[in-house]
Amino acid sequence: MSVHGLLDALDPRVRVLSVLLFAMVVISLNRLDSLLAALWLALLLLAFSQVSRRQILQRLLLMDGLMLGLLLTLPFSTPGETVFTLAGWPASREGLEHALHIFLKSNSIMLALLSLLGTLEASCLGRALYHLKVPVKLVHLLLFTIRYLDVLKNEYARLRISMKARGFQLRNNLHTYKSIGYLFGMLLVRTLHRCERILMAMRCRGFDGRLHLLATLSIRRVDIGFAAVFIVALALIGLLEYPGMRLLLPA
Repeated sequence: MSVHGLLDALDPRVRVLSVLLFAMVVISLNRLDSLLAALWLALLLLAFSQVSRRQILQRLLLMDGLMLGLLLTLPFSTPGETVFTLAGWPASREGLEHALHIFLKSNSIMLALLSLLGTLEASCLGRALYHLKVPVKLVHLLLFTIRYLDVLKNEYARLRISMKARGFQLRNNLHTYKSIGYLFGMLLVRTLHRCERILMAMRCRGFDGRLHLLATLSIRRVDIGFAAVFIVALALIGLLEYPGMRLLLPA
């Protein structure tokens, strides 16, 4: 097993629980040094994963782009000590710190999420959630959503190709707006028909609303070792956040 594939060899339940634990710890952090340590831990997880670096960069840029407006306005909307003034608007130190904390927390959690679950197949994720006693209906909803997003995408692509074959071009006029409305309406109709066919096919195969798992999951030494090291790393980050906890440790 290569170093870069270490996380892929872990039990999916361990990976899911590690992400949840990491997210809960990071959300509770408020000190800059502990947030930087959490980011370093997330980058370390990335080094042991086989997720495409280009894919991770695209996801991070997309998330940061959505938060850009919030991060830019927080310094000017949060009261506190003025650091600088831009066009008559004072920027506070508290607002800058708040924006930096949000940036570090979101990127750390996203890096850990992509590193631990980015290469996990939907079926494995569903099986892990089922073994973790997540409600079966939520597991079904997740699996069906992931599975049939591609089906909807292909259906939309076929409709767009048929429109282009008839000479349709996007323009800023009433005909374009009506055609796009018909497109989404037809996509909804075809989706409903596809759902009915899928439901009948599943019933013909004996689907009764339960997950029938053919493979079992087992905790191995590598899972226990990773969980122990990961918990220790999170505990060290907690010591950075709450220095008073060091007094409770034995000398």
